[in-house]
Order: sequence, then C-alpha cells, then structure tokens
Amino acid sequence: MKTRIRVFVRGIVQGVNFRYQTKKNAAKLGVSGWVRNLPDGRIEAVFEGEQEGVEKMVEFCKTGTFSAIVQDVTVKQEDWTGEYDKFEIRY
Repeated sequence: MKTRIRVFVRGIVQGVNFRYQTKKNAAKLGVSGWVRNLPDGRIEAVFEGEQEGVEKMVEFCKTGTFSAIVQDVTVKQEDWTGEYDKFEIRY
C-alpha cells in the first residue's frame, strides 16, 4: 500500500549528516520524497512509497545518525500523491 508521511525532527539534527543518511536510507528502501534543514534547527522530510519502507524511514528519524540527538519527532499522515520519482536533499 502506498503512503505519504511528513516528519519534523527536533534536537541536534543539523550538521550531523542527518540529511545525507536520510537520503541514503530512502534510496535503499525505495522511498521517494525530500529532506531539508529548517531555519529553527529542525529537519523536515516527506516520505512517499510502500508503507513498510516509509515506516522504516520514520523509525530512522526517531534515532537519526550516531552523532544526532533526537528530542522529538512529529509525524503527519498525508495523502499519497506519487509526485516524486526519487529522494533528494533540498536546500
């Protein structure tokens, strides 16, 4: 089943390879969408794909990279659009 999730990750998540690792993991799982840094220090990401892969990406966001300190993850279910054909880092 196709699904779409938007996440906001708060903590020490910028400058710790979070976006790069998110992109790498998404590619392995066949998940499309994007990830970006927000001015307030959070990370925002949109994941689209098969439910299992998207759920694994959300789980990754709850722990992050080895040097990240994730304090909170907000998860918002959205309607799947299929608008992305790959996963990218947005600047």
